[in-house]
Amino acid sequence: MNPNHKKPILLTFFIILLLLQLPNSINASLFPPVTALYAFGDSTVDSGNNNYIPTIFRSNHPPYGKSFPAKLPTGRFSDGKLATDFLASSLGLKPTLPAYLNPSVKTRDLLTGVSFASAGGGLDDRTAMLSSTLTMDRQWRFFEEAVRKMKSVVGDSETNRVIKNALFVISAGTNDMTYNVYDHVPRSFISVSDYQDYLLSKIQVFAQRLYHAGARRITVAGLPPIGCLPGQVTLGSFITPRNLGHRICTEHQNTDSRLYNQKLQKLTNRLSQKLRGSKVLYLDIYSPLIDMIKHPLKYGLEETSRGCCGTGLLEAGPLCEPLSRTCEDVSKYLFFDSVHPSQKAYSVIARSALQNLFPHL
Repeated sequence: MNPNHKKPILLTFFIILLLLQLPNSINASLFPPVTALYAFGDSTVDSGNNNYIPTIFRSNHPPYGKSFPAKLPTGRFSDGKLATDFLASSLGLKPTLPAYLNPSVKTRDLLTGVSFASAGGGLDDRTAMLSSTLTMDRQWRFFEEAVRKMKSVVGDSETNRVIKNALFVISAGTNDMTYNVYDHVPRSFISVSDYQDYLLSKIQVFAQRLYHAGARRITVAGLPPIGCLPGQVTLGSFITPRNLGHRICTEHQNTDSRLYNQKLQKLTNRLSQKLRGSKVLYLDIYSPLIDMIKHPLKYGLEETSRGCCGTGLLEAGPLCEPLSRTCEDVSKYLFFDSVHPSQKAYSVIARSALQNLFPHL
């Protein structure tokens, strides 16, 4: 037998071995390695906290979770995993990031991360009040409670080490813009720009609270192309005469998102300089989402303007319910419901985050 015939087999074996070791190697390349992942914000990072509070904004029912292990509806607003789940597994921390309020979460689980986020919430307290969900201040108090629990088990020194080397993710703002500017209540700010500045002031205060609690690695997600969310596309087709009968993005909302993201980038840069020893980084979710919308075939997508659940036009949360029909192949859909990305889309966002964030942590 020609010994050269073995080379492709050996090469394939080593490639597979390298891929299996990749999640740990990502974290091992950081110094010090990330100890835990803690998430705050809205449905984009809520692993199911809303299951345990009195609100209608829940997704602990089919067809949500149809792509999750065991097809389990966990309270994640998607067919499967969120970006934070992919990040947690890629860092070798845990397969998925659990919700803090989940009774099955034990104190030792807190040492590698949880989500404190609440679907329907936002940076503006009025947003959470409209949906009867957790304000950012309430999420903060749960974090303080978690810190006390960790200290009771592993002591102050180890808990402080975990927090110092953990990655903190803040992902909120979309609900604030849709509820308070575009869809539901009369605008109470002079301009969209003024309201954005108000939201950014909330981020600054929250990031500073994290810093004073010992956090040194903080990432803040920007806004998505809000005007391309299926629900916003549907509303835009009725509100904007030239869009009547056409499913196209509401461009002025996307322009607002880009302006906000530019301001957020400047804020995170200022915070990194101001908060000594910290790294406060901007997480760009706009670019991967708009690229999937403009170049769907590159990602194996076929539908980018409708959700997989129901008609895909307006269904989300309680309207995306067990009797709703769903698409045949959700992996070809950018959105699972009329607001939230599919697991496929979240995996792309997480991959983008790994590529762009981790060289700077």
